[in-house]
Amino acid sequence: MRIPRIFLPQTLASGACVTLEESTSNHLLRVLRLKPGAPVHLFNGDGGEYEATLSAVERGSAIVTVGEFLDVNRESPLSITLAQGISRGERMDFTLQKSVELGIERVIPLETEFSQVRLEGERRERRRRHWEGVIAGACEQSGRTRLPELLPVMTLVDWLGPMSATEEELRLVLDPAADTTLSGLQLPPAGRVTLLIGPEGGLSDKEIAQARRAGFTGLRLGPRILRTETAGLAALAALQALRGDLG
Repeated sequence: MRIPRIFLPQTLASGACVTLEESTSNHLLRVLRLKPGAPVHLFNGDGGEYEATLSAVERGSAIVTVGEFLDVNRESPLSITLAQGISRGERMDFTLQKSVELGIERVIPLETEFSQVRLEGERRERRRRHWEGVIAGACEQSGRTRLPELLPVMTLVDWLGPMSATEEELRLVLDPAADTTLSGLQLPPAGRVTLLIGPEGGLSDKEIAQARRAGFTGLRLGPRILRTETAGLAALAALQALRGDLG
């Protein structure tokens, strides 16, 4: 069986004993049915991971002993920011989960003209905490040792407002009417890419024009119209295959 990986947002050190929270303990003890002595891997999102052992079970809580640090790096050579128009419920979760698996470095949730989801106050904070959990879970599953950064929700207008063109970053906005395709792209030496994706209703012509003024290049992904949860992932996979670590 594959060794389980656990994200712990805390300082880790060899020799330390850590009591896992209830949900993680339940997963290890009741779902995976691990017994004391079973190996696990721990990571805190700062890079690398630790070998560890399930050393004891006390009152239903799993206790792990931290072992040797492993200096592993599974991050993409591309520095990709996904600026994603917020979509409904499971669609947004799916987009975040799979984009983390595909190696993104940063996520910016955006409210756009055609957004069907509007988040305010406590609802916005609850959704953010939920997305953080989705990202952490995707890192556990995919073997990543660094958590992608999740920026606060903002409007597309506010995000684009202060931007100016730069040669150090390739900015792409998916646009079915664009002339540019993936085969014609030239990535900057640092491999920095920002990918702007609309929500279910796409981006308006006004928003695409504003993105172009902010230095974005329109990008067309073939002759078919892709759904929001497909479009970003298709572009990410293609970029990783062409210039990243999927080739």
